[in-house]
Amino acid sequence: MLISFLLSILLFSIPKSAEFENVLRVTIQDAESDKGKVLILVFDQEDGFPDQVDKAFRKFAIAPKNGKVELELTDLPPGKYAFTVLHDADNNEVMNTSFLGLPTEKYGFSNNPRIYFSPPSFEKAAISFDTESKSTVINLR
Repeated sequence: MLISFLLSILLFSIPKSAEFENVLRVTIQDAESDKGKVLILVFDQEDGFPDQVDKAFRKFAIAPKNGKVELELTDLPPGKYAFTVLHDADNNEVMNTSFLGLPTEKYGFSNNPRIYFSPPSFEKAAISFDTESKSTVINLR
């Protein structure tokens, strides 16, 4: 009886945050300046990717430093994650475009896929993440 009591105390004293101890390190580089914020949307599914903020798994707004942002995501369950990034240099929280509809602020996606006339699919931008820590770089264009 005493042994089962001690075992139950031991089991309940293990912190819940230790469930996923992996880290996904993301470096976003080539920001035009250190003005404004780098807006980051993390999607864990195709639905909503690349621009539906309300469907993003996680969201961040980080000031660039020396033209880059470094982000560490912890406690991520294994799966696929796709990132959409915008350097919002003027802090208006939208992507500025020219009269032709072309972006005038730098942007990027995880996996740095080639972009032609539309954003990449979730699959082309997705990073597979399992129980091992991982690093990735997103180049703004």
